[in-house]
Amino acid sequence: MKDGPDTPVELRARALRLLARREHSRAELARKLGPHAGSSEVVAAILDALVQKKQLSDQRYAEERVRSLSRKYGAARIRQDLKAKGVDRETIERISSEGELERASGILSRKYRAPAATREERAKRARFLQGRGFSYDVIRQALETLKDD
Repeated sequence: MKDGPDTPVELRARALRLLARREHSRAELARKLGPHAGSSEVVAAILDALVQKKQLSDQRYAEERVRSLSRKYGAARIRQDLKAKGVDRETIERISSEGELERASGILSRKYRAPAATREERAKRARFLQGRGFSYDVIRQALETLKDD
């Protein structure tokens, strides 16, 4: 095992191996490369080069993350996840809430086969969707839609 920090060539190879597995945000990749680097300037230079060559993109990472999380979660939860991963605020704001009612209705219909019979059951389902990051208006509309069906 190597004692000292990785050379810039080794760091770049490590970054490319990580990016080959899945998309990473800039902050996430910097965090993973940090322990192997001699200084943060070396990591920043490598990340800048990857961004310049379009091998690293926060926008691409955010789109992929939204696509994978949107099956289970609402816009608020997805935004929080992106913020935790170090995606900048501008990129997060571009994430739209389109189709959120359809996603909430789909999640409810997959989890619960029959409509809610009691007020307590409706409240339980509302809390479930709220925990998934859906807004009150979307939850109310989704519960109404399923009640009507």
